[in-house]
Amino acid sequence: MDLDTTSFSNVINNCLTSTPETRHGINPANRQPNPEVPISTGRDLEEAVKAARAAFKTWSTTDFDKRREAINAYAKSVEANKSILAQLLTKEQGKPLSQAMQEVELAVHWARTLVTLALPETTLEDTDNRQILQRYTPLGVVGAIVPWNYPVVLAMGKIIGAVYTGNAVILKPSPYTPYCGLKLAELAMDHFPPGVMQALSGDDTLGPMMTEHGGIDKISFTGSTATGRLVMASCSKTLKRLTLELGGNDAAIICDDIDLEAVIPKVATLAFLCSGQTCMTVKRLYIHEKIYDEFRARLVKFVGKFPMGEGTRPDVFIGPVQNWMQFNKAKVLMRTIEADNLTAVLGGTVPESPGYFIPPTIVDNPPEASRIVQEEPFAPILPILKWSDEADVIARANASDMGLGASVWSQDLERARRIVDRLEAGNVWINTHFEVEPFAPFGGHKSSGIGTEWGLLGLTQFCNSQTVYVKKSP
Repeated sequence: MDLDTTSFSNVINNCLTSTPETRHGINPANRQPNPEVPISTGRDLEEAVKAARAAFKTWSTTDFDKRREAINAYAKSVEANKSILAQLLTKEQGKPLSQAMQEVELAVHWARTLVTLALPETTLEDTDNRQILQRYTPLGVVGAIVPWNYPVVLAMGKIIGAVYTGNAVILKPSPYTPYCGLKLAELAMDHFPPGVMQALSGDDTLGPMMTEHGGIDKISFTGSTATGRLVMASCSKTLKRLTLELGGNDAAIICDDIDLEAVIPKVATLAFLCSGQTCMTVKRLYIHEKIYDEFRARLVKFVGKFPMGEGTRPDVFIGPVQNWMQFNKAKVLMRTIEADNLTAVLGGTVPESPGYFIPPTIVDNPPEASRIVQEEPFAPILPILKWSDEADVIARANASDMGLGASVWSQDLERARRIVDRLEAGNVWINTHFEVEPFAPFGGHKSSGIGTEWGLLGLTQFCNSQTVYVKKSP
């Protein structure tokens, strides 16, 4: 089916539904209103949960081959509409069209790859008298709460993980970026039985209604650490299963033996991708003192050439920050540069513009205790810091409540492995960063999250573990 991107509806029980009250998002590049979307009520949620619980009874007994067939057909429909979805994503999120297209393509890749994994059934004992098996059974109804920075690929990871393992799923897109999520659900109507995949648009009241609802068995949440704590507290009331993918303040450690010409473009791109609005991109850049000055000069020159503007322009790399809340937070953090007597070697001020634009900013060797180092900016703001002692830089990289990702860059792989093995993060890289795959589990340590998504381990977290004891003779 070809997508209509002029009207937007909830998807409940494979029907498009609306609500008496509506709201709209904002195009962050020009602050103009996007189309109206529903504001779901408790009644809408009740209808969706009722449909999901009914669908689960049949879908959970559908064999994996048929689930896989439906998901692959769904992925084909998403792929057929990738240009439309990418344009819609740029309009609602602000990211450049090239990055939006890449995100939609990754979503298709996630769908097709996750269904190649097989949940294991393990024989723990098999004797003449007894057999003991361990297997995984679906949970029931999953509430998938998706953030505004990557609303397509993160939604798809939750949708496919839930549905492939036999659950029904109710998607809640962010109020800031509801549009692509609703269209993903609309495309799903052609491929899944009623109630298996639904989506509800809402305001800030919908998330708490979902986390407290007794008919939802699991919440898969991606968002800020502060909100994640509220989600966890709410889920505890009904002992819901939950997965939390939260914030990050990723450190990258640059050793003195690297090839500057090769490494700087990679690090710069990874730090400023999606205007810094990625939980697992480089947020703190530790550069060995022997190469610090030259690295800084080349980094500033490279990042200074990033074109900034509306994402529909073909040459743009830096788009706007997605929403007013994040824009204001970034401006407050930028003001600490002057207040703390720090030095911005690039950017450092926010000019007037029609959208939520923050110019790429690089802060030169700020104190470790400064807000610019300790806080996740979620904007194109990067502190660069000197290091000389290996043990010291490891301690500084680990001195954060966050533990999502970290990387080490060196031509000496033994040295890099020695350092990376001591980093406290759920995802660590050598000579790269923010490199993820759907077949590999992803999750954070410390305040960056609980549980994992993707990979076989991620699939099992949409399931209950069940142990089966078989006496061969009654």
